[in-house]
Amino acid sequence: MLNKIDHVGIAVKSLEDALKFYGSIGIKPYHFEEVESQKVRVAFIKVGESNIELLEPTSIESPIAKFIEKKGEGIHHIAYEVENIRESLNMLKESGCQLIDSEPKVGAHEKLIAFVHPKSTNGVLTELSQSMH
Repeated sequence: MLNKIDHVGIAVKSLEDALKFYGSIGIKPYHFEEVESQKVRVAFIKVGESNIELLEPTSIESPIAKFIEKKGEGIHHIAYEVENIRESLNMLKESGCQLIDSEPKVGAHEKLIAFVHPKSTNGVLTELSQSMH
């Protein structure tokens, strides 16, 4: 069901500040995007076959702003690439996993995404991601 780790999401207060570290080791972001539905600005950094997604809240109502307020900056989620997100969600639901999103929505890079509750994934917020291309 899982093809690969698509990205690791890291909640940050400021993309500009967070990118200073990556710049100091010679890594530059290859993509910036605002995801209005999630109230975040994101920057993607390529690391081998995977990506780091830095998430900066654009509103105090953003889930990322609430995460930072509660837990501070840091790893927010891990995203796995899947072939068929709806099939994957159905399999997880049938196995008793608690889904945050029972239907996929459009996320960054215009991928279909859905989240699985950390209570079902050993405390790690898990995202499923399917390319629409």
